[in-house]
Amino acid sequence: MSERNIGNLHEYSVSELSGAVKRTIEDAFGLVRVKGELGRCTRAGSGHLYLDLKDDKAVISGVMWKGNAARLSINPEQGMEVVATGRMSTFPGQSRYQLIIDSLKPAGVGALMALFEERKKKLAAEGLFAPERKRPLPFLPEVIGVVTSPSGAVIRDILHRLRERFPRHVIVWPTLVQGRGAEEKIAEAIRGFNAIAPGGDVPRPDLLIVARGGGSLEDLWCFNEEVVARAAAASEIPLISAVGHETDTTLIDYVADRRAPTPTAAAEIAVPVRADLLSEVLNKERRFTGAVTRMFETRRSALLSASRGLGRPEDILGAAAQRLDRASDGLRSGLRGKLETSMTSLARCSGRLTPRLLAHSFAVRENRIAALWSRAAERTDRILVDRRSRLAASARVLAAVSYQNVLDRGFALVRGEDGRLIRRAAEAASGTAGEIQFADGVRGVLFDGAGGPKSPQKTAKKPEKSAAKPRQPRLFD
Repeated sequence: MSERNIGNLHEYSVSELSGAVKRTIEDAFGLVRVKGELGRCTRAGSGHLYLDLKDDKAVISGVMWKGNAARLSINPEQGMEVVATGRMSTFPGQSRYQLIIDSLKPAGVGALMALFEERKKKLAAEGLFAPERKRPLPFLPEVIGVVTSPSGAVIRDILHRLRERFPRHVIVWPTLVQGRGAEEKIAEAIRGFNAIAPGGDVPRPDLLIVARGGGSLEDLWCFNEEVVARAAAASEIPLISAVGHETDTTLIDYVADRRAPTPTAAAEIAVPVRADLLSEVLNKERRFTGAVTRMFETRRSALLSASRGLGRPEDILGAAAQRLDRASDGLRSGLRGKLETSMTSLARCSGRLTPRLLAHSFAVRENRIAALWSRAAERTDRILVDRRSRLAASARVLAAVSYQNVLDRGFALVRGEDGRLIRRAAEAASGTAGEIQFADGVRGVLFDGAGGPKSPQKTAKKPEKSAAKPRQPRLFD
């Protein structure tokens, strides 16, 4: 291109060129449908949804504004295959184009079913579908809690069916059952019913029903979210799932304690028919009354048959009565004869119990006691004299052999300071104290002489030819 032609080109500013590109792209792609796999999915704090659509060759950034994102029937997740409808535009701040998304739907039922099967396998592996986790439903619940939309036909059908079968106290927790955020509301309702304390102002339900009418897979998708399934599995109150029609299956159906094909069927499962119960009670009452009547008749017939074999009471008791009369007559005469014999013996004994005889008997007993006392005193005196003689002889023998006599003859006893008797001079250590007992008393003594141990300070030698004369102990008081 020549310089003249280059000089004739229109000169754009950066903003003008960016705006022109934007208008061109928006005019050319004002409404497009794009099918692809979700990559990055980010929900900003403002509520806007930012995501990437990709295939095996390219990636397109997309954004869904807050209003459209709140109306989504599904929760976009990475790896989900979707169809996005919107318009192409650019973001001048970063010189890139993006898809402004108005609606976002799964790419056919197959994509949702694949996600459904993936979540089903995950929850089953955790044991949430195990039969042993299922709790039995109460036979006749006093209070029933219902989680559903308060304005739909579902709650009217449930209440009408309960009134027909067995009227119960029903508490409705209104919630969304479709659209964005419905899964959180349903889970909060289940947890809320379980959080009600027994005995409070609001009665705690004995049974829960989670219900919704029929719809497409996208409409029922909130019941396939993990948060709903886990809330139902964690419920301490038995729970019946009644979502959609009989052919519709959601994850909450697998974790619930009982699945009802329709909301009306859930009401039928929840309570029995009152008229049937009354009929059954009356039938059992009639059967019980008939059985008791037949039993009484059978026992009465058996009693009558047994009574015929027993005979008449007069015949059975007549002979025994005669024997009793005869025995009573014999007892009367026997008691009279015994009493007369006893009176005669008493009179005979009382005749011998005169005062003169008693005085003579007392005198004899008194003389005998006096003689025995005299003999006892004489024997005691003889024993005492003999004991005194023997004691005096023992005292004389003791005095003869006592060492006191030896002391009287001028001898003495020598004891060490520990009271031990000292028989030889070698046993008395030099410089030790002791005592000497004389006939008339005891005197203290300090031993000092050749018989005791030598002091280590003394070095003088003894004379060799003359023996040392033992020194006498010194007496002291």
